[in-house]
Amino acid sequence: MRNIKTILANDNWTLDVAFDDGIERRFDLKPLLDCEAFEPLRNLNVFKTIRNCGYFVEWINEIDLSADTLYLDGVSLRKEGTETV
Repeated sequence: MRNIKTILANDNWTLDVAFDDGIERRFDLKPLLDCEAFEPLRNLNVFKTIRNCGYFVEWINEIDLSADTLYLDGVSLRKEGTETV
């Protein structure tokens, strides 16, 4: 199971996530904002209240995403060819 080392909520509804294995990914939350469960995160101030819980991240109202989702659906923050999986 992956563990989140650090997370940064950006102004464009993306998350920069560093995992404990050194992998860094960017996850775009915008496609999820149309889902009822994620509607509160349309407010940027609410989006930025993200909390790192290690194996997942969470916001108010029990909104959360797993580390695996952030990893698998995120894109690499490193130049191609410099990241090993």
